Order: sequence, then structure tokens, then C-alpha cells
Amino acid sequence: MSKLLQEIDKSLIWHPFTPLEGGIAPLVVTKGEGAYLYTEDGRKILDAVSSWWVNIHGHAQPDIALAIADQAMKLEQVIFAGFTHEPAIRVAESLLALLPDKFSKVFYSDDGSTSVEVAIKLALQYWHNLGTPKKRLIAIEGAYHGDTFGAMAVGDRGGFTAPFGSLLFDVDFIPFPTEQNKDQAFERLNELTATGEVAAFIFEPLVQGAGGMNMYSVGILDELMSIARRNKVICIADEVMTGFGRTGTIFATDQTTHKPDLMCMSKGITGGFLPLGVTAVADFIVEAFATADLSKTFFHGHSFTANPLACAAAIASMKLLLDESCLRQRQMIERSHRAFAGKIGGDARVKDVRVTGTILALDINTGDTSYFNDIRTKVMPFFLERNILIRPLGNVIYVLPPYVITEEELQRVYEAIEDFLGA
Repeated sequence: MSKLLQEIDKSLIWHPFTPLEGGIAPLVVTKGEGAYLYTEDGRKILDAVSSWWVNIHGHAQPDIALAIADQAMKLEQVIFAGFTHEPAIRVAESLLALLPDKFSKVFYSDDGSTSVEVAIKLALQYWHNLGTPKKRLIAIEGAYHGDTFGAMAVGDRGGFTAPFGSLLFDVDFIPFPTEQNKDQAFERLNELTATGEVAAFIFEPLVQGAGGMNMYSVGILDELMSIARRNKVICIADEVMTGFGRTGTIFATDQTTHKPDLMCMSKGITGGFLPLGVTAVADFIVEAFATADLSKTFFHGHSFTANPLACAAAIASMKLLLDESCLRQRQMIERSHRAFAGKIGGDARVKDVRVTGTILALDINTGDTSYFNDIRTKVMPFFLERNILIRPLGNVIYVLPPYVITEEELQRVYEAIEDFLGA
């Protein structure tokens, strides 16, 4: 049956980030439970990447599943223009209680990329509504903010965006900031923002995800936001991947002194059950839209904005996230990651190893550091043969597990990584 389903899949379905020819046949998954995925042919696969970073509490988590089922019997969907519902209100209350006081509203969308689109449009329209339009945006080299057009524009230009390059609006990029080049990055950001033409500076706080799990310090991020703020530039934090406990705190920017003005959230917000995007908005930005003047309205929306089922999942997921047991699990994951990083840090086959919160990443020393590095075609099959799901980013192997993973299961992943390096 598995072979037959794979053949039907190949004839009908176009999978993301996957060549139509020459790729690995997708595995047919029939069940998920805890940290594991179960396939149609009887395999039990340890999900070491949280199924694209969304599944923070494990698969088929019963509290979230029951919350969705209960909500489905009451209200599954309603137009969110002119209507509202309790789950959307409760999610907003819960999120704003976790965010700095400067945030006063949330705007719902569908996923991470659309939450970024909302933030970009809000930042640009903020200046338009004030009558002093600023149209330039600044991002960081190596960034990835999504695959819709605005999100692509503020992302790194490369193989993913090459077919659309001439259609993307101009964005200024500063160097990815490291301890070695941070002064250059600070100088470039100050030079760009001092012109008075920049609307917003967008960044992935502390960790660039799809760009290769590139990590930088809290101190550097604080200084970048300080420069932007000094030059009256809106700061947009893309916390789509870094939010909901991934970096050791609920949000990565919880660790900084300076705070962003717009925050993009998705992925872990529903525990991986349903798509939901949220953009949190600082009160000074809200004020520029708080008028009966229709021309200053934010004309943006999605059919499934604030879907009640997704909101019910988010409420249940956040309750689990804030439980003391979840914090202990995240701390265990970070301790385990750091111990393993210390163990392989001197390995000549590893160019760099780094940890932030529950994220472990290592660069295989191949010389080629691009996403299209041939080693990526070897990594995923190697681990799948051992019933572990790890999907590399070029020559970067990373572990970003659901919080329910055990120490023993983490050790199994680490041992498989050592086996791969040895092979």
C-alpha cells in the first residue's frame, strides 16, 4: 500500500522545496505521538526537527486535540471583519500579557510569512498615515522571512529568489553581525538609518533559521535596535521560529533591553496543530491608524483570519508552554545540547557548533557552505535509515526537537550525528 500511495502522490502532488524529479519518495505518515511519527509501512521515526519547527509539545498532544474538538462542535469559522469570538480574544489577552507593555493590539493572519507581510505593510503605512512617507527597509544578510513577495524581498537574495529578483522591491542589507564584524554592522546600520528615509529594520532575533541557524548575541541585537530607535526607525522582530520557548525564553527579545515595535509570530503558537499567524503592534503604531478616516484604514485580511479552531489550539498550547514542567524540559534540552557541543567542538570534521536555547546547529566542514551543497542529499537519507528525522540546511545539521523529547532520545540523535561524521 505504501508504494501505491507514493506513486499516486508523485502523480498528483507538488511538495515544497522538493525537485519534481530525482528526489526521495515521501514517506507516508499515518500517525504521530509524542516525539514520533509512524509511517504506513510500520516505521517509528524520531522527529528531531519538530516537523519544520512547529510541533513544540509533541504530536497529537491530547490537551490541544481536545481543545480543537471542543471548539469544532461550537464554531469552526466566521468572517473576522465585523465579527469576533472568544478564542481570538483569549489568544490576544494571553499574548499581550507575555509581551512588553508597549504592545496594545494583535493582528491575525495565516502563517509566518503572512505575519511578516502584515508587519511590513503596517510599518510602511504608519509613515504614510503620518504624512511623512518612508519607503526603505533594512534587513540582515542571510535572512529568511518567508516565501510571499514582501517576505522574499527582505530575505537574502540567492537561489530561492533568483527567478523573481527583478520583481522584488529594493532592500538594504547589513552584514550578519558577529563578534568579529559587529562594529562594521553597527556602522552600516547607522549610516543607512541616519538618512531619515528608512521605515523599518527587520531581523530574526538571536538566530537566523533557514539561513543556516546563524546565531548572534543579545548584546549585538540590543545595539542594533538602539541604533534603529535613535534614528526613528521601526524595529520588526520576526519571532516566527524563535518564539514560544525556542531560545531559552518565551520570546528571544525577552532577553534584550530594547524591544521591537512589531513582532511576528507563528509556528509553535498552536503547538503545530493548525496554521495561525499573529503580528503584535506597539501602541504608537496603533495610534496612527486610530481614526475614522477611511483612507488610513489598514486594508488587509485573510479568509481564515483568527480561525476559531486555530485560536483554541493556541490557547491550549500556551497553557502547556507556561507550565513549569515545560520549562524544565527546555532546560534539559539546552543542557544536553551544550554537553554534546562541547564533546564535538574540536572535531576537525565540524567547522562550527553552536547552541541557543533548544537549538543545536553544526556546520560540516565541506568547504561549500551554500544550501545547494551536495552533502544535503546525503544527510536526510542517512538519518532516516536510522529512523530519525533531520532535514539539513545545506551543510548545516541542526537539532530542534519537540519539548517532550527525552534525554535518551537526544543521546540517540547525537550518536547518529557522530556516526554520520565518521561515515
